[in-house]
Amino acid sequence: MAEQDEMTGPEHAAQVGQLTVVHTLTDGIRVVSLAGEIDHHTGDTLRAALDASGGPEPRIIVDLAQVTFMDSSGINIFITAHRTLGEAGGWLRLAAVGDAVMRTLRIVGVDAVIDCRETLHQALCD
Repeated sequence: MAEQDEMTGPEHAAQVGQLTVVHTLTDGIRVVSLAGEIDHHTGDTLRAALDASGGPEPRIIVDLAQVTFMDSSGINIFITAHRTLGEAGGWLRLAAVGDAVMRTLRIVGVDAVIDCRETLHQALCD
C-alpha cells in the first residue's frame, strides 16, 4: 500500500476547492492573502475577508497569487467591495493576479475598474 503525504495549508485548500484567507497589516493597509478557488461555495468567506466596516478610510490589498480559479461570484464580490470601500474613503487593489484569474477579470472589464498590480510589493508601494 502506498503512503499518501498529508497535505495541509493553502496547497491543500486549493486542491479541494476551498478558500483560505490570511490577514496581515502593513503600513495601515490590510493585506488579504487568498489561496484556493473563488466561487459560489467560497463567496461568503471572501465577502467576510473584505468586510471593512467600522474602520476609517479602509485600504485593502487582495493578494491573489495562490488563487487558481474565480467565477462570476468572485467578480461580483470584488466590485461590491470596491464600491463600498470607495464610499468609505478607502480603496481596493488586487495584486499578483494569476493568468487564469486575470483573463476572467479582463473579459468582464474589472481590471479597468479595480486597480490591479503585478506584485504585492507594487500594490503596497503606491
